[in-house]
Amino acid sequence: MKLPLMTALAALAMAGAAQAQETKVGIGISGWTGFAPLTLAKEAGIFKKNGLDVSIKKIPQKDRHLAIASGDIQCAATTVETWIAWNANGVATTQIFQLDKSYGADGMVVKPHIASIKDLKGKKVAADAPGTATYFTLAWMLKKNGLSIKDVEVVNLSPQAGANAMIAGTAGIDAAMTYEPFLSAVRAKPEAGKIIATTLDYPMVMDTFGCTPKFLADNGKAAKALADSYFEALEMIAKDPKKSFEIMGADVKQTGEAFEKSQAYLRWQDRAANARFFSGEHAAFSKEAAELLLEVGIIKAIPDLSKLADTRFLK
Repeated sequence: MKLPLMTALAALAMAGAAQAQETKVGIGISGWTGFAPLTLAKEAGIFKKNGLDVSIKKIPQKDRHLAIASGDIQCAATTVETWIAWNANGVATTQIFQLDKSYGADGMVVKPHIASIKDLKGKKVAADAPGTATYFTLAWMLKKNGLSIKDVEVVNLSPQAGANAMIAGTAGIDAAMTYEPFLSAVRAKPEAGKIIATTLDYPMVMDTFGCTPKFLADNGKAAKALADSYFEALEMIAKDPKKSFEIMGADVKQTGEAFEKSQAYLRWQDRAANARFFSGEHAAFSKEAAELLLEVGIIKAIPDLSKLADTRFLK
């Protein structure tokens, strides 16, 4: 028996919705506070509501591009300059929206005998591997103070391990690069050292979300749903901060109250802020960052910077 036309159309619509819900997306992030709205979007059902089946994987920044290259994930969150390095080194990726800006959430912790960044010449500094945010932040801060990465001895430690080393008073390490929520652990123990510089002094840590060009080409609606879901998560934070902070804090083993304090050192970027960012700031920063990446040997050639972002999913 033939279905009535309306019933048939309804069946097709339901099938289409089911198919949309089957759009699987693997996202690579770290425990950085700025990425937490992505976790909120998953845990609060926002991604699912928007037709996405999202899996979020905690992958160290130094390995995140390998997961993209292998196809284990299709999208990731990381700092603006990292996308430059990935593309320059053969891992094609495109940024589609901005996540956050650091306002003191990233910093350099030093032992009491270090009075200024210039005093780090010849000293040991803990930072993650070359190509990561903390390594780049170290290079940036050193350059702004007349030094280079070659003027210090870098000890490769993750942001969490670096913070822990300072708290433990590990011998031989004079400074460490870290970020929230680990920076707050150092703030809570001033005897472990002092925070000599943060992104309030050097505003250069900005995170964006991006995917492979193939994923974006094959899944335009899903890409827009990812952007929309992020902005909806920000709306949820504004409307129900207590519940939101508890969900986001739990993911990084913090109480809602502790997470609230951590997020105070950054600014998540809404749709309007994204529009402003991609209208000029993104391009200007990318140019300066690319030149520094080339200078310190992270990349051998600057990729086409005009192709690193696609803003059509913000509309």
